[in-house]
Amino acid sequence: MSEKKPETKRKKRPLTPKRREQSRREFLRASVLTVGVVGASLLGFVPVIQGNALRLRPPGALKTPDDEQEFFASCIKCGQCVQVCPVEAIKLADLPDGFGIGLPYIDARAQACDFSCDGLQCVLACPTGALTHDLDYPADTRMGFARLSRPKACLAMQGKGFKGQARGPDYEGLLRYEEVDRWNPIPVADYPYDLEICDLCVRQCPIEIRITQCEENASDSDQQQLARVAQQMGNECPPKHAITLEPVDLGDGVKRMKPVVQEGCVGCGVCEMICPVESAAIVIDLDKNADTVMEG
Repeated sequence: MSEKKPETKRKKRPLTPKRREQSRREFLRASVLTVGVVGASLLGFVPVIQGNALRLRPPGALKTPDDEQEFFASCIKCGQCVQVCPVEAIKLADLPDGFGIGLPYIDARAQACDFSCDGLQCVLACPTGALTHDLDYPADTRMGFARLSRPKACLAMQGKGFKGQARGPDYEGLLRYEEVDRWNPIPVADYPYDLEICDLCVRQCPIEIRITQCEENASDSDQQQLARVAQQMGNECPPKHAITLEPVDLGDGVKRMKPVVQEGCVGCGVCEMICPVESAAIVIDLDKNADTVMEG
């Protein structure tokens, strides 16, 4: 019986200069790709660490005009606020938001918060208090502060009226119109306007609507009990004015009106949403609210 010859290990051939250069390039390419992926991730993470990835948040969000760290730490991204919003204004952040994914936000131009719920259902639904349970009335909300960003584009500033659907027939946003249905919002496209002077930002402001309701109730002694019940349900009566129209005289004889944002503005975004001008003549600033404006 013949003996097996011991196996000899094959020696690796030395890499040719061309192959060494190719391997070096592949290593560098992989390293750059890794750094790029990590860097892209950090771009989403750093704003969260710094607490400055500001977006329009639901009523009562634990934040200041320049810091959202407490909100980021408190929100568990459960989506309960999304489920209860009657106008479907609240969305959850997606992948483009980096590590902010899952956090609730509002795109006011697409769909603002019009407080159709009256009782701040999103606040009541929040299990952690990220939407603070200390908030009692819509008028005490501090989401942002409105600003007339393009006065020359404003129809009221031009002395023009408005007729038709505020955002066109294809716009899918919802608003509550009390004369149509007190409790169920309807598509804005289903509610045409015919205005001598455009006052949509004032007319549809939920705070101004609430002031009108309070004044009507106060003028009728039979409604006093109703007014008190409404207060208990989360409708401060009356809140401070949020926006008014004031005359502007340019000496040309044209009746012009200017939307003026007042201290009662809560930053809900309805004015931005309903503005029929593209892009909106009035917008919500996130770097201020009624409290900081009044302090300044």
